[in-house]
Amino acid sequence: MFTGLIESVGSVHELQRSDFGGRITITTGLPLDEVKVGDSIAVNGACLTVTTLGSGRFSADVSVETLERTTLGSLSQGARVNLERALRVGDRLGGHLVTGHVDGVAQLFARIQQGNAWRLSFRVVPALARLLVAKGSVAVDGISLTVNTAGGDEFSVMVIPHTLQQTTLSQCQAGTRANIETDLIGKYVERLLGTAREAGGGVTMDLLAKSGFL
Repeated sequence: MFTGLIESVGSVHELQRSDFGGRITITTGLPLDEVKVGDSIAVNGACLTVTTLGSGRFSADVSVETLERTTLGSLSQGARVNLERALRVGDRLGGHLVTGHVDGVAQLFARIQQGNAWRLSFRVVPALARLLVAKGSVAVDGISLTVNTAGGDEFSVMVIPHTLQQTTLSQCQAGTRANIETDLIGKYVERLLGTAREAGGGVTMDLLAKSGFL
């Protein structure tokens, strides 16, 4: 489990691919003396397990599923990546609950400065769009952000200068693809309501209307 508060920005040293997945090696300024093989580190929001440690570097195996669902498979040598070690019990939860299980990929289509912040607008597939609500939480490349607006196949977030400077968002331009993890609670609610609707019961819009909630 993670918080979406990026600890460090590393870079891709090497990405090896095969028919069975791949292995990624990251150069990082994280205190690797505090990391051990088997620990979890989120790389651009994707939870990976450390398999080897070296001087200023760590490696992790990447499954075919992860390569297909995230942007990790398209990273080139030298690409900058957001890094966060797993949350420890007792740590402050400054962002929101992030699992590191990426739901899909969004594409940035607009970046506009508004005051001292930047509005970043993304397009997503309908399956992700319905899980995004204004003032809800979303992880973009592992960064905990608040959804500013959401509608159709688009959503936007406001990014303050500190976040822009301390993450890879500083280099994002129109066309940039980013890993998206929607709110954990929202996914469970959708699943439960969907199952109830399939069974012909549960909470429906008609039930809410009849009960005076709409």
